[in-house]
Amino acid sequence: MEPKDTLIYLLRRDLRTADNPILHSLSTQKDLSFTHVLPLYIFNAQQLEVSGFVTEGEKSPYKEARSQVAGFWRCGPQRSKFLAESVWDLKKGLEKLGSGLCIRVGSTSDVVRELIPQLNGKPGLVVRAIWMVGEEGVEENREERAVRDICTEADVDFKLWNDEKYLIDDRDLPFNNIDELSDVFTTYRKTVEPIREHPRPALPVPEQDSLPGYPPLAEITPQFKPFAIPDTFQALIDALVKPLNAQDLVPEQLPYPAGTKSAHPFPGGEAEALERLDYIISSNAASNYHNTRNGLLGEDFSTKLSAYLALGSITARQIHAALVSFEDGTDTKFESAVGYGRGENEGTKAIRFELLWRDYMHLCNRKFGPKLFSLGGFKSDDEQRWTSPSNAGEQSPSDVRSIIERFTNGTTGMGLIDASLRELIHTGYTSNRARQNVASFLAKHLHIDWRIGAEWYECMLVDYDLSSNWGNWQYLAGVGNDPRGPTRIFNPVKQAFDYDPQGDYVKAWVPELRGLTEPSEIFQAWTMSDAKKSELGLKGKDWVEKPLLKIDFTVGRKGRNLGRGGRGGGGGDNRRGGGESRGGRGGGDSMGRGGPPRGGGYGGRGYGNTRGHVRSYGRGRGDGGGRELRMGMMDREAGAYAQYVVAQWAPTN
Repeated sequence: MEPKDTLIYLLRRDLRTADNPILHSLSTQKDLSFTHVLPLYIFNAQQLEVSGFVTEGEKSPYKEARSQVAGFWRCGPQRSKFLAESVWDLKKGLEKLGSGLCIRVGSTSDVVRELIPQLNGKPGLVVRAIWMVGEEGVEENREERAVRDICTEADVDFKLWNDEKYLIDDRDLPFNNIDELSDVFTTYRKTVEPIREHPRPALPVPEQDSLPGYPPLAEITPQFKPFAIPDTFQALIDALVKPLNAQDLVPEQLPYPAGTKSAHPFPGGEAEALERLDYIISSNAASNYHNTRNGLLGEDFSTKLSAYLALGSITARQIHAALVSFEDGTDTKFESAVGYGRGENEGTKAIRFELLWRDYMHLCNRKFGPKLFSLGGFKSDDEQRWTSPSNAGEQSPSDVRSIIERFTNGTTGMGLIDASLRELIHTGYTSNRARQNVASFLAKHLHIDWRIGAEWYECMLVDYDLSSNWGNWQYLAGVGNDPRGPTRIFNPVKQAFDYDPQGDYVKAWVPELRGLTEPSEIFQAWTMSDAKKSELGLKGKDWVEKPLLKIDFTVGRKGRNLGRGGRGGGGGDNRRGGGESRGGRGGGDSMGRGGPPRGGGYGGRGYGNTRGHVRSYGRGRGDGGGRELRMGMMDREAGAYAQYVVAQWAPTN
């Protein structure tokens, strides 16, 4: 019998066939000893809820996939659907190459531990090696070590490949030790300029039938019980969202606003990512990006490539290569676009800048490790200034829970913030500019534990990326690598006047306000007259009558300390709303199957033992939503370039 020396390629966030170093190596290096390759994707029970895959009458052996601080789902319905689309597209892409994709459910260590001996038990089949791409993150690193240890025990070779989905390859970094990475982005940026000259070439899609063969289906062992793998795309989505839809994400989710279109209607997958990339260049959206990147409504104000980048459905160097072909005039499919063949422009330059910021967040994750999830952040800052149900200070835990409930519901009473949060619930997306304001609002106006916001974004965003999300929340909370730290505070009313001057965005997602025409009332509904509140049916609504924050603001006013701030009516917290804060980028094993089903969290990130202390916030409505803040804000305009350098959130979102 012909031997089947098999390589297992374990995929995580490298869901593509093009610019894939592992597939490229397997298709071009004929001296490899493998006769077969088994691409394997595991829906990880630690990072998303898998009880929807359980066969009827059985129970999942894993704890619910809940966040560690607030008890949110680790992966909400919008991102779960996008992930399913991405995995299924990868499956189709591999099948076109003459290969396939084996899909499994469970913890990575459980699946690998059971799969190796089962495959080795098939006549002539021997698992020789497992390859996977290394990723940054506490859980991810533990997962890699667990797979390595299993391979050692089973006498199977193990190889961890470099993650090459970033703009600048690890081999080309301007330092040898990650501790040499500057804590200031601008310093790092200057060491790699000109950015356009640094990326390596993207790798082509392997030719059809160039990969080692896919093992015969009859020899691939089934999923271990009690899980069953769906055999259709729709059934896969249904299994992922079933447990999420069984419980309300928020206590009183509001209906989708009539007539409002999602800014991110795009399906997941490599094919969609490449189509989107071609579109933004040929439609001039890429060239206009520098001017439109602070937009709030529509599909084309930003690239919308971030979700694809997060899952590795496309790489930064693929984006760079496409931009170069447009700039140099070497790809005729872009010849109708304005600026074709005229070199780098402000828009394409800005896209590379965002990709570099994404790189930087990835490197900061590598440098700081578990500090990414620490309340004190990279700076090990004072943790006492943060409020949470377990550290309520002068307030009651129930009041703090009510504040968090209103935040996730999008009923804070601050128009721009509520619009963004409702958009997030309904679509899994919200813009760069809105994210900055939301993060600043929660962390620096309400002084709520910023990790609760980071976990909510992890749950809800389709473009959630570990490094970008947690690093950017730290940045906005003032505990990350923002040189201005706590002093950079966004005024969400002024920001609304600047970026949504007529209130179109707010009214799109907060339809209760569509009867208003005065922007100041749209942005802060409490300012409208009682008669108008009654006319619109808003009289008595907590988010109108008792907003979590009131800001004294008049267009064109430039003084400081325009109002006095107070916490819970106690006064004394006279915080200035701080210069027009242009900053901010506001997106283990312990994987054993045992444990109580609702214990939540795996402790894999090592950021405290307070997991679940917010989860009960939805059980009661509270009385008016806790404290009310009234704050005056000063407005200070920064230089245009300084705005550009510091005013972004998640790259190319």
